[in-house]
Amino acid sequence: MIRTSTFALAAVVLFTSSRAAANPRPLPFTYPYETLPEGDTEVEQYVDTTPIRALISSSEQRWANIYRFQTEFEYGITDRLELGLYMQWVPRPEGLGLLATFPDGNGIKQRLRLRLADEGQWPVDVSVYGEVSELESEIELELKLNLQKRIDRARIMVNLWGEREFYYDGRKDWVLHPTAGITYEVTPTFHPGIEYWMKAEYADDAPAVRPFNDGPHHFVGPTIMLSFGKLWWTTGAYVRASESSRTVQVGDNLGHVWVRSVIGIGL
Repeated sequence: MIRTSTFALAAVVLFTSSRAAANPRPLPFTYPYETLPEGDTEVEQYVDTTPIRALISSSEQRWANIYRFQTEFEYGITDRLELGLYMQWVPRPEGLGLLATFPDGNGIKQRLRLRLADEGQWPVDVSVYGEVSELESEIELELKLNLQKRIDRARIMVNLWGEREFYYDGRKDWVLHPTAGITYEVTPTFHPGIEYWMKAEYADDAPAVRPFNDGPHHFVGPTIMLSFGKLWWTTGAYVRASESSRTVQVGDNLGHVWVRSVIGIGL
């Protein structure tokens, strides 16, 4: 059985490596400048998780991991314009009492990413990204400016990322979510890196005391991408750099650690 599985894995790697590469994401949070070529399709599966505290009874608490699963279908409309369609699922752990979950919840998303020039034409490569999300508690409008610069085997990427959230109960928020990172191509297969991201919410009717969940929260950590042609895998493990001495409490929707993993395959 082990020998068969090894041969099968080797066949997959050889097969995918022999074909044209997909459009992998070297960093889990930061979008690259590149888009899919016209007519190409890619599927990406995201998994996010963070440990939080759950309330079992009025006097008992326990640790629990909350998860968010997101599947994205990408299609190259032209060589510069790419369509993305998402489905998002946020399961609630059974058998637990009060606990926080990812605030945006289940739903669908649609987005476009446009490259403004061919790589290397400008001092910094630029693409723009617009997204609409219809989620169970809100509608989100999102804009990103994706900046990228290659220096030999290193790639520096920055996303200037903002959202406007319209909740069904009438609340409205602004969200800032910038990201940045650098990766290095040790080999065509192995790309280590480091990434930073921040998230902060600003309600139109903000309370006098700012809730912990609204942030701003700063995370930083190592990343790794393994690329085998049309099959690739990217993972990052991040530590919360803001309020690092604060004990995780019931109701917090993020802990001291955050992990994101993304697997993609070109079709």
